Amino acid sequence: MKLFGLLISAVLAWTSLHGAAFEKEAVSRTTKVTLSADKPLVVGNNTVTLTLTQKGKALNDAQVVVKAFMPAMPGMPYMESKVNASSLGEGVYRAALNFSMGGTWQLHIFVTPKEGKKVRIKTSINL
Repeated sequence: MKLFGLLISAVLAWTSLHGAAFEKEAVSRTTKVTLSADKPLVVGNNTVTLTLTQKGKALNDAQVVVKAFMPAMPGMPYMESKVNASSLGEGVYRAALNFSMGGTWQLHIFVTPKEGKKVRIKTSINL
């Protein structure tokens, strides 16, 4: 019985170390964003962390807006979730997104640095 308990503990420890958290990178010409979440993304509310770098350096004090949308399809209207991300410092931002259904969502991340031009980074995710 002790061996069974030890085996279950080992399996649980291994799965927690190798959990199915979400992570994806997207780039524009000058800006790179790493999207991540502590849990896999699901239909409904999700919290994502965005780590931004520009020319290899952390991008601080920028205005970051995340727009997730699904185009209209036959029998289904256009859907959108657009939020301002809050800065956590050191080029890290946090945003709360809501995905109203499963499928492929387009993400547009608009980054407006204190100095320089506004950048749009495009990617997509599947739920």
